[in-house]
Amino acid sequence: MASDTGKTVALEPDHISTYCLTYEEDTEFFLRHARGEFRQDSDSDLEFFQATMSILEAAGYEHYEISNYARPGFQSAHNRAYWSGADYLGIGPSAFSTIGMKRWQNVPDFRRYAAAVLSGESTVASVEHLTPEMKRGERIALALRTNDGAPAKLLESFPNETREFVRLGLLQRANGKFVLTRAGKALADSVAEAFV
Repeated sequence: MASDTGKTVALEPDHISTYCLTYEEDTEFFLRHARGEFRQDSDSDLEFFQATMSILEAAGYEHYEISNYARPGFQSAHNRAYWSGADYLGIGPSAFSTIGMKRWQNVPDFRRYAAAVLSGESTVASVEHLTPEMKRGERIALALRTNDGAPAKLLESFPNETREFVRLGLLQRANGKFVLTRAGKALADSVAEAFV
């Protein structure tokens, strides 16, 4: 893994996204995982996450979101808007869009999607109407994934949780925001879940 990360750094990209493999239904990886050909190992995933973080930061990349690194000035504007709760429009099969309090997903099958576009029909497969509580929870969870963190005001209704995460060394308060510590980044989803 370290050599692959080193090879990536040697290519000198301005932006790098890193993700652990997830086994999605209806994929060959999922079927092979179900047959026992592949196995998940959270300890190895953690080691890979920490090694990747160290290698990329040492190479001058800013870890600006749990899965994203960039050279100064090359953070993804689209992703930053998404993580800050801005409206966004998704184009293409399976794409999600969120405008105001409404979220929808396009049909996932590319043939059905193309047929709908060509015939002037709706490409929307499902619609979700968001509540203020849902938006607030998402805003907290997404903000915590970034190096900007979540405004302390958003977490005011969770004093016990924030205090406990600070005590555990997973969160720290800085400049009116709560941000994940290095140890907290490895547990970002678990921390965010407490606020949703």
